[in-house]
Amino acid sequence: MPGQGDKVGEHWIAPVCAVSVAVPDSHPAWFSCRTERDASNWSTERLKALLLPVRVEGEEGACEVTEVSKLDGEASINNRKGKLIFFYEWVIKLAWTGTSKTGVKYKGYVEIPNLSDENDIDEVEILVSLAKDEPDTNLKTLMKQEGAKKIRDAIKTYISTLKTEFTQGMILPTVNGEHMETAPQVAPKAEDCKMAARSSTATLQPKSIGVKIPTCKISLKDTFLTSPEELYRVFVTQEMVQAFTHAQATLEADKGGKFQLLDGSVTGEFVDLVPEKQLVMKWRFKSWPAGHFATITLNFNDKGGETEVCLEGKGIPASEEERTKQGWQRYYFEGIKQTFGYGARLF
Repeated sequence: MPGQGDKVGEHWIAPVCAVSVAVPDSHPAWFSCRTERDASNWSTERLKALLLPVRVEGEEGACEVTEVSKLDGEASINNRKGKLIFFYEWVIKLAWTGTSKTGVKYKGYVEIPNLSDENDIDEVEILVSLAKDEPDTNLKTLMKQEGAKKIRDAIKTYISTLKTEFTQGMILPTVNGEHMETAPQVAPKAEDCKMAARSSTATLQPKSIGVKIPTCKISLKDTFLTSPEELYRVFVTQEMVQAFTHAQATLEADKGGKFQLLDGSVTGEFVDLVPEKQLVMKWRFKSWPAGHFATITLNFNDKGGETEVCLEGKGIPASEEERTKQGWQRYYFEGIKQTFGYGARLF
């Protein structure tokens, strides 16, 4: 991923003043390090939230994680001699239940003894077993193969969100060597965004002179292998947005709440939020005429184990039609599928 710097041992580090992260349609953002942060409590809640929904189905029946019975360890991010270092080490035990096609239930455990920053994701052990006195069943194989894949995907998501959620306040974007005055958890003020834009793209920004610009509508449709509830959460949770865009973001998921994505390349405001059903937002690229916003509506349709998302965009500058469609398809839809595993069906 751009901007991670060099690999020392098994740690990715970011040099203080030598990393330029290229973000689509924006100038490079330079970074500097700030402080140390304990991520243990957040990690505990995040791992539980990611692991408990794990469920797989096969010809033999279905298996699901029912409890996170053990979660021992710690996580933190700190600056060591100007180097940003992510540290995490966990020992995890899960309980799972399998239900055969005939309704017979089996119980078992999953142990993850070495979830650590010192191991690559493919090196993390996921040990599946049946509870004592349980008879052997093909459901154990299902959990060992497909269940383990989903657990590994959940761990991958945890690591990704850890590295985006907790870099806020430690690594802040700057423009022309000066820090932008944006608090990590609060949407930036309009005047701050204007100042940043003037300093870097003043000569490129089209000026608004009260003349109507030609606009168009766009429509997109895509299917995600997850529930409407979970997919809706991806769009309105700051750390998950940062995970699939691989860049800093700020958002307030309330009616009238502002958002800023891709280090300021995309900004907007939530107009209406209907959990699991619909999102309506004012939305714009930074390079559009000043003050011009499109209206983007996302409808989430439950298709039984899948979610169909229908996007309708109105007020798109006519010259930006293809770029806008490609941006949503690539940086939103494909980014979400690749980050959270919602594009690959498990058999």
